Amino acid sequence: MENKELEAVLMQSLDLQEAHVTGDGSHFQLIVVGEQFTDMRRLKREQAVYAPLMEYIADNRIHAVNIRAFSPDEWARERKLNGF
Repeated sequence: MENKELEAVLMQSLDLQEAHVTGDGSHFQLIVVGEQFTDMRRLKREQAVYAPLMEYIADNRIHAVNIRAFSPDEWARERKLNGF
């Protein structure tokens, strides 16, 4: 699976403000930013991101995923602190 393809799936499925995908074709690092993550615990955020990916995980197009999900305010702070 291509990074841009996965990014498009996430953007369409989750109504995100931003999605950043890096990876090597089966192992991916995801940074997703959306209002829906406000006041949501980390586990719930990860579950929300995993949901639209399940078919790709089931057919082995995705083997591993590292998820970092932020609200827009959290992402603004993260970018300022870590230079994203």
